Amino acid sequence: MTDVAQEEAVSVAPEAQVPPGASKESAALGLVRPEVTKPRSRSGRWTVTLRMLVPAAVLGLWWLLTGTGVIPTTKLSSPATTWDTLVNLLLHQDLLGDLGISVARAATGLAIGASIGLALGITVGLFSLGEELIDSSMQMFRTVPFPAVIFLFIVWFGIGETAKIALIALATLFPMYLNVSNGVRNVDRKVVEAARSFGLRGRQLVRHVVIPLAMPSILTGLRFATGISVIALVFAETINANKGIGYLVSQAASFNQVPVLVVCIIVYALLGIVADLLVRLLERSLMPWRGQVAVR
Repeated sequence: MTDVAQEEAVSVAPEAQVPPGASKESAALGLVRPEVTKPRSRSGRWTVTLRMLVPAAVLGLWWLLTGTGVIPTTKLSSPATTWDTLVNLLLHQDLLGDLGISVARAATGLAIGASIGLALGITVGLFSLGEELIDSSMQMFRTVPFPAVIFLFIVWFGIGETAKIALIALATLFPMYLNVSNGVRNVDRKVVEAARSFGLRGRQLVRHVVIPLAMPSILTGLRFATGISVIALVFAETINANKGIGYLVSQAASFNQVPVLVVCIIVYALLGIVADLLVRLLERSLMPWRGQVAVR
């Protein structure tokens, strides 16, 4: 068939054969416009419902087991008794004041430990000399359980706030260090070389290229560190504390006050949830493009 005959065949092709959304020219060439598949997003109410499903199930099971006597109230207080104890602690024993002191201790220790871990992680990730000098020692000390150094910290820092904050800082240092150093090491070298070709050197290179690319690992380390800061807080407040949630735990354990113990455990759990939520909000602010998971 000649070229003229081919052009005539294309010109008389029926419009019904043209795919929806495609022009006649693209149809003649066998091309169609790609359709963008948008992920289906759940409504806000449905998301909240799903997130509350497991806690509601745990609460219902707790109510059932304590209400039917399967678990004696001397072992675990019922939800109603726990609620009454919470109200009593809020109204008569300054639970909010103790909570504020505990949060201040955890936040201060986290800020110190995470800052040191961030600095050491960046140093080890960037420089081979830093890795040779620091990494082996950090890998050795991170295997030492932080509760094991409580009494040593008491000898060094006394029984005041310094020992408590130092213990939390030590506990949060290592997860931050490990994630940051790993994130900096895994930065794409091609991107770094491209940035150097555009004249970025030293601090500018670290600030504008290395840290943004390592930000997922940095925030993962921060997320781990915030959770561990709450765990370390439990041990830190055993060091001669006269205020804080740990003080309430010690007093309740001494007098076998099970409802107070349950309230304190719930408060610690809520602290962990709030800390994780704050890191999630920070992640959305710093990396808005990671708002969706890869596959739904």
